[in-house]
Amino acid sequence: MARLMLISMLFLLAGSMLMVQGGDPTLFFEWNVTYGTIAPLGVPVKGILINGQFPGPNLNSTTNNNIVVNVFNNLDEPFLVTWDGVQHRKNSWQDGVLGTNCPIPPGKNYTYKFQVKDQIGSYMYYPVTAMHKAVGGFGGLRVNSRLLIPVPYADPADDYTLLVGDFFNKGHTSLKKILDSGRNLGRCDGVHLNGKVAKGDGKDEPLFTMEAGKTYKYRICNTGIKTSLNVRFQGHTMKLVEMEGSHTMQNDYDFLDVHVGQCFSVLVTANQEPRDYYVVASTRFTRREVTATGIIRYKNGKGAASSELPPPPVGWAWSLNQFRTFRWNLTSNAARPNPQGSYKYGSINITRTIKLANTAQRVDGKLRYALNGASYVEPTTPLKLAEYYGVADKVFKYDTIPDEPPSDNTKVTLAPIVLNMTHRNFVEIIFENHETAIQSYHLSGYSFFAVGMDIGKWSPEKRMNYNLLDAVSRHTIQVFPNSWSAILLTFDNCGMWNLRSEIWDRHYLGQQLYASVISPNRSLKDEYNLPEGVLTCGIVQGMPRPPPFSS
Repeated sequence: MARLMLISMLFLLAGSMLMVQGGDPTLFFEWNVTYGTIAPLGVPVKGILINGQFPGPNLNSTTNNNIVVNVFNNLDEPFLVTWDGVQHRKNSWQDGVLGTNCPIPPGKNYTYKFQVKDQIGSYMYYPVTAMHKAVGGFGGLRVNSRLLIPVPYADPADDYTLLVGDFFNKGHTSLKKILDSGRNLGRCDGVHLNGKVAKGDGKDEPLFTMEAGKTYKYRICNTGIKTSLNVRFQGHTMKLVEMEGSHTMQNDYDFLDVHVGQCFSVLVTANQEPRDYYVVASTRFTRREVTATGIIRYKNGKGAASSELPPPPVGWAWSLNQFRTFRWNLTSNAARPNPQGSYKYGSINITRTIKLANTAQRVDGKLRYALNGASYVEPTTPLKLAEYYGVADKVFKYDTIPDEPPSDNTKVTLAPIVLNMTHRNFVEIIFENHETAIQSYHLSGYSFFAVGMDIGKWSPEKRMNYNLLDAVSRHTIQVFPNSWSAILLTFDNCGMWNLRSEIWDRHYLGQQLYASVISPNRSLKDEYNLPEGVLTCGIVQGMPRPPPFSS
């Protein structure tokens, strides 16, 4: 078998091309990004398609695969896509955010090249430019375990991706104008499931099919821009098995709150009478509850789905308590043969504590969102390029916000925000939410341990209640109204990494920052050189390329 793996192979795989040459396989994808009419809620909207699809195609990979995606931008505006949850070890050049990459100009293309190194799990990709995410350009991204690495459950009969999200019929251009004018987006018009909503007239095609007695895996991601959603399967329970790259303790749930940017994997067993059933998604923490359904059809089943839908839970205290039931599976393997629990994060000393408080303020009469009194503004030169070319001082300043929220949080400055993080420091980040709206945050380049969450303000005594044994390692965390959440992580991945609100109007209007992690060794052992063919823009365009790291 080892000798066979050394033989070069080339064949087509699900719309991509796979090549193996002795090392880790490489997957090749070609994506054409275009406009097209979509109508998730029955109202025609100018959407963004990838290879003619809304949502976009599933990107299916396996641990350590190298992924090459050539993206052709056929829109009339710049476009850029990020790979939410992929850690890009030593390679923030491929993260696809505006702090690391120039957007792809209209009529041009850019080729991403990255490896899903030592990762498994359920993720997504989506556009970061303007308000494109509101109308498409997103899809599922899965990283399967290698065949030699056992997973803590039997192989499912099939593996499905369920992308749920809120939707605004105004379209991305109008949504951008609303935000640019300093106004709030307001409530969504509805909810979709994989770009569709069942009408319940008996003519709906199924989103998924199941065969009685078999168990199926559903990868559920909230790809929306603003709204937390509750997901449930009519008449069926969900067994949670994985969350954003970590195997979890396998608890059963009737309902799951999935906040913006989050992905869960569940097992659903077809153990009911063979007929149609609904998978249901409802808005959470909104004044007006909006519900959407999709059909799950049993093979050879007879009978329409019941119109009696399971009601969602009420209030955010229920959701907070659900978070506390999520536990890391300490004995299962993840991407490597060693058990997840072999990493004893709870015994590492904290070297820096950063407390971030979000606020909504008016600046010159326009709405802005801020962290510790600063609202992020995108420079015309990506931060990472400015840093690499040695002109960072002309684009941004490091550490312009304090590690504690200022006493007067009503004053807001507009500027790029970059935290200078010491390589390999173990850091505690506290998110405090003094507002009445729920927050959801993502950190690129890392997974972190979500060790604590509670109502009120954080204080050092709260550490006594941290979960220092089996908190789930993940890349997003929600913060409930007038509450706090705490995460722990080691900043060991060199690069420029985006800490952002996953709630897209907040992201667009400044609720984000970057963490710069630079190795003092300036070595290829810690960070890759600037890739060939990278797009340049801003003040670095036309500048001579800096000398590469040599070792």
